[in-house]
Amino acid sequence: MTNTPPAPKRWRPWSHRTHWGVDLAFAIPLFLLETAWLVLDWMLGFGLEVWAAQGDQDQIDAAGVAHIGRVWVVLIAVLIMAVLAGIFRARWTVIAHLLVALLAGGVLADAQHQQDSSHAPSPGCIRYSANC
Repeated sequence: MTNTPPAPKRWRPWSHRTHWGVDLAFAIPLFLLETAWLVLDWMLGFGLEVWAAQGDQDQIDAAGVAHIGRVWVVLIAVLIMAVLAGIFRARWTVIAHLLVALLAGGVLADAQHQQDSSHAPSPGCIRYSANC
Protein backbone atom coordinates (compact mmCIF):
# COMPACT_ATOMS: atom_id res chain seq x y z
CA MET A 1 0.00 0.00 0.00
CA THR A 2 1.36 3.43 -0.88
CA ASN A 3 1.33 6.30 1.52
CA THR A 4 -0.32 9.41 0.19
CA PRO A 5 1.44 12.64 1.08
CA PRO A 6 -0.47 15.00 3.33
CA ALA A 7 -2.34 17.78 1.65
CA PRO A 8 -0.25 20.93 1.48
CA LYS A 9 -1.32 23.63 3.90
CA ARG A 10 -2.73 26.65 2.21
CA TRP A 11 -1.04 29.86 3.13
CA ARG A 12 -3.41 32.66 3.89
CA PRO A 13 -2.16 36.08 4.96
CA TRP A 14 -4.50 36.24 7.94
CA SER A 15 -3.54 32.80 9.23
CA HIS A 16 -0.48 33.97 11.21
CA ARG A 17 0.81 37.24 12.49
CA THR A 18 3.64 38.85 10.53
CA HIS A 19 7.00 38.65 12.29
CA TRP A 20 7.77 41.84 14.17
CA GLY A 21 11.11 42.35 12.39
CA VAL A 22 9.51 42.23 8.96
CA ASP A 23 6.64 44.36 10.22
CA LEU A 24 8.97 47.08 11.52
CA ALA A 25 11.10 46.85 8.38
CA PHE A 26 8.02 47.90 6.38
CA ALA A 27 6.43 50.22 8.94
CA ILE A 28 9.33 52.59 9.62
CA PRO A 29 10.39 53.38 6.02
CA LEU A 30 6.80 53.70 4.83
CA PHE A 31 5.93 56.02 7.72
CA LEU A 32 8.95 58.21 7.00
CA LEU A 33 8.31 58.23 3.25
CA GLU A 34 4.63 59.11 3.53
CA THR A 35 5.21 61.79 6.16
CA ALA A 36 8.06 63.29 4.12
CA TRP A 37 5.84 63.33 1.05
CA LEU A 38 3.15 65.27 2.91
CA VAL A 39 5.66 67.78 4.28
CA LEU A 40 7.49 68.25 0.97
CA ASP A 41 4.25 68.59 -0.96
CA TRP A 42 3.07 71.26 1.44
CA MET A 43 6.38 73.15 1.33
CA LEU A 44 7.46 72.67 -2.27
CA GLY A 45 4.23 71.85 -4.07
CA PHE A 46 1.75 74.23 -2.48
CA GLY A 47 4.17 76.77 -1.02
CA LEU A 48 6.12 77.39 -4.21
CA GLU A 49 2.94 77.57 -6.29
CA VAL A 50 1.56 80.25 -3.97
CA TRP A 51 4.88 82.08 -4.07
CA ALA A 52 4.96 81.89 -7.87
CA ALA A 53 1.41 83.24 -8.11
CA GLN A 54 2.66 86.58 -6.70
CA GLY A 55 -0.70 87.60 -5.32
CA ASP A 56 -2.90 86.40 -8.19
CA GLN A 57 -5.86 85.01 -6.26
CA ASP A 58 -7.01 82.71 -9.08
CA GLN A 59 -3.62 80.95 -9.21
CA ILE A 60 -3.51 80.71 -5.41
CA ASP A 61 -6.97 79.13 -5.39
CA ALA A 62 -5.94 76.69 -8.12
CA ALA A 63 -2.83 75.76 -6.13
CA GLY A 64 -4.97 75.18 -3.02
CA VAL A 65 -7.42 72.97 -4.89
CA ALA A 66 -4.56 70.98 -6.45
CA HIS A 67 -2.98 70.54 -3.00
CA ILE A 68 -6.27 69.30 -1.56
CA GLY A 69 -6.56 66.79 -4.42
CA ARG A 70 -3.04 65.47 -3.86
CA VAL A 71 -3.64 65.06 -0.12
CA TRP A 72 -6.88 63.16 -0.86
CA VAL A 73 -4.92 60.77 -3.07
CA VAL A 74 -2.34 60.20 -0.32
CA LEU A 75 -5.07 59.68 2.28
CA ILE A 76 -6.82 57.06 0.15
CA ALA A 77 -3.54 55.29 -0.63
CA VAL A 78 -2.53 55.23 3.04
CA LEU A 79 -5.89 53.81 4.10
CA ILE A 80 -5.67 51.10 1.43
CA MET A 81 -2.18 50.22 2.67
CA ALA A 82 -3.50 50.09 6.24
CA VAL A 83 -6.22 47.64 5.19
CA LEU A 84 -3.67 45.47 3.38
CA ALA A 85 -1.38 45.53 6.40
CA GLY A 86 -4.36 44.56 8.55
CA ILE A 87 -5.05 41.58 6.31
CA PHE A 88 -1.43 40.49 6.71
CA ARG A 89 -1.76 41.10 10.47
CA ALA A 90 1.17 43.52 10.56
CA ARG A 91 0.34 45.47 13.69
CA TRP A 92 3.07 48.13 13.53
CA THR A 93 2.50 48.81 9.85
CA VAL A 94 -1.20 49.35 10.50
CA ILE A 95 -0.41 51.73 13.37
CA ALA A 96 2.10 53.66 11.25
CA HIS A 97 -0.36 54.01 8.37
CA LEU A 98 -3.16 55.11 10.68
CA LEU A 99 -0.88 57.78 12.15
CA VAL A 100 -0.09 59.03 8.65
CA ALA A 101 -3.82 58.93 7.83
CA LEU A 102 -4.51 61.12 10.87
CA LEU A 103 -1.77 63.51 9.77
CA ALA A 104 -3.15 63.62 6.21
CA GLY A 105 -6.66 64.16 7.58
CA GLY A 106 -5.40 67.08 9.66
CA VAL A 107 -3.60 68.57 6.66
CA LEU A 108 -6.74 68.10 4.59
CA ALA A 109 -8.97 69.73 7.22
CA ASP A 110 -6.58 72.67 7.55
CA ALA A 111 -6.32 73.15 3.79
CA GLN A 112 -10.10 72.97 3.41
CA HIS A 113 -10.56 75.45 6.27
CA GLN A 114 -8.12 77.89 4.66
CA GLN A 115 -9.89 77.47 1.31
CA ASP A 116 -13.30 78.11 2.90
CA SER A 117 -12.18 81.06 5.02
CA SER A 118 -10.53 82.81 2.07
CA HIS A 119 -13.84 82.74 0.17
CA ALA A 120 -16.13 83.75 3.04
CA PRO A 121 -18.32 86.83 2.52
CA SER A 122 -17.46 89.93 4.47
CA PRO A 123 -18.99 89.95 7.98
CA GLY A 124 -20.71 93.32 7.43
CA CYS A 125 -22.90 91.99 4.62
CA ILE A 126 -26.08 90.62 6.20
CA ARG A 127 -28.60 90.69 3.40
CA TYR A 128 -28.18 89.89 -0.22
CA SER A 129 -28.14 93.02 -2.30
CA ALA A 130 -26.02 94.71 -4.89
CA ASN A 131 -24.09 96.56 -2.18
CA CYS A 132 -22.83 93.42 -0.44
